[in-house]
Parts: sequence; structure tokens; C-alpha cells
Amino acid sequence: MRVFAVAHNTFRESVRDKVLYVLLFFGAVAIIGSKALAWTSIGQDIKIVKDISLGAVSVFGVLISIFVGTSLVYKEIDKRTIYTIICRPMWRFEFILGKYVGLAFLLALVTAAMTLVAASYITVLGGRVDAPFFFAALLAYWELLLVTALAVLMSSLTSPILGALIVFTAYVVGHGTRILIDLPPHFYNTKIKGFLHLIYYMVPNFSNFNIRAEAANSVTVAPEYVLWAMGYGAAYTLMLLALAMLAFEGKDV
Repeated sequence: MRVFAVAHNTFRESVRDKVLYVLLFFGAVAIIGSKALAWTSIGQDIKIVKDISLGAVSVFGVLISIFVGTSLVYKEIDKRTIYTIICRPMWRFEFILGKYVGLAFLLALVTAAMTLVAASYITVLGGRVDAPFFFAALLAYWELLLVTALAVLMSSLTSPILGALIVFTAYVVGHGTRILIDLPPHFYNTKIKGFLHLIYYMVPNFSNFNIRAEAANSVTVAPEYVLWAMGYGAAYTLMLLALAMLAFEGKDV
């Protein structure tokens, strides 16, 4: 119950954040405005609208996760409200878990709302919304859970600005991890190759959650792959949450 109390308070605070509504507005504009780009194609308009809509769900969800998540713990410390919380009969890991659950619930509502808007818009345009579309939205949300865990970890370690830069960099690198191992021959037998391979195995591969191309073209996505991607994301998320709890446990507050 202590975890859910912190989660409920976190959700209420995040809902009041003006950044949330600015990003939601631009996300809705991207979804509705996707038809403008679709006009440049011939017979591919629904595919483009699907791809851009799912991209908006992912990108703007990540921005919400970064801007809100990297300030969750730091804001409590900066305003000194943390002292009124930790003086109560509560373990520190419960505080971190509550913060994470509260933001995860907010992101679930945001993802569901944007997916519903996108699906309705596609239907109005005469398109068909099938299972791969909703699988893509589900994995986009699963990606947000992983990004949020990393944001909470950074919030426990550093300032919101530096934390946001680190999380955003990890997100960008995580979508292009393949280039870290597909190296030109002159990188072989060098220390740089070993360093890049180390980064490849440390940074989560966010491209595992990207099935927008399949959803846009209504290509069947195996449920087994969706479950595997969710398991992969859950493993990384749990590891990052554990690190966030350890970091906050050792924090001098």
C-alpha cells in the first residue's frame, strides 16, 4: 500500500506537469498531420499514416518519459519534500518503485489515448486497424517502461538536464546498436572494437521493440516474438530498477 500511495501521488503530480500537455499536443498534431505527408505518395497513404502515427506514439512517449522521469527523485530532493517521506515507516526501495509505477501508469494512459486517436483517424480515412498495429503499440509502451526505468535511475544519480541527455543518448544509440558490431575491416584486432562491443552488450537494443514497418504493411507478427521482446524489455527494466534502488539507498538524504 505504501508503494501505491507514492505511485498515486506521482501520477497526480505528473498529470499537472505542463510539459506533458505540450508533448501530447504535438503528438496529436503529428498523428493528424501525417495525412499531409501521405498525399505525396500514390496509394500508400494509409501505410504512411500508420507508420507516422506509431512513430509519434513512441517518440512523444519517450520524451514524456525522459522529461518527467529524470526529475522524479531529483525534484523531491531539491524541494526537500523527500525528508517528510523517508521519515515515515517506508523502505527506500518502496519510494523508488512507487515513483516508477506512478509514471508507468501515466504512460499507459498516454499510450492508450494516442493509440486510440491514431486508430480512429486511420479508420476515418478508410484504413483497417489490425492486430500488428496494436502489437506495435504494445511494444512501444514496453519500450517506454524500459526508458522510464533508465530515467528513474538517472534521477537518483544526477541532475535532470544531465540525466535527460544520458537517457536520450542511450535511446538513440539503442536504436542503432547493430553498427557497433558491423565494423569495417580496419577496426578488427583493435581496442576500439572491444570497446564498441562492450557498449553493444550494455546498451539495450531498442530496435527489438520496433515493428512499425510490419504494422504499416499489415504483415503478420508472431505472438512469440512479441512475448520474447516483452521478456527482453522486462529483464533490462528490472535490472535498471534494481540499480536505481541501490543508488537511492546509498544517497545521503
